[in-house]
Amino acid sequence: MQVAGDGIQKLLAAESAAATIVAEARKAKQERLRQAKAEAEREIAAYKAEREGAYQKKLAESTSGAAATSERLHKETELSIKQVQSDVAASKATVVDLLVKYATTVKD
Repeated sequence: MQVAGDGIQKLLAAESAAATIVAEARKAKQERLRQAKAEAEREIAAYKAEREGAYQKKLAESTSGAAATSERLHKETELSIKQVQSDVAASKATVVDLLVKYATTVKD
């Protein structure tokens, strides 16, 4: 009988050892999964930050380009207006003389 009891004790001990090994393996697997998840989240955050930086840079470039274009167009417009005003001032006397001449001249 003692042999059967010894065998059962050995089986119970082996089962207990196997259960411990399985539990430790599960814990190790869960820990690896947690670490992988944390690493993936860090990589995602880094990638998001990189893409956001690139987006902000492009946005700033396009905005500054638009501002520069607007400023250039404003200066060109001011220059054109000054040129037209200068041409008007230069031709004003001649145009007035012609208008007076045509208005006062009677054709037969």
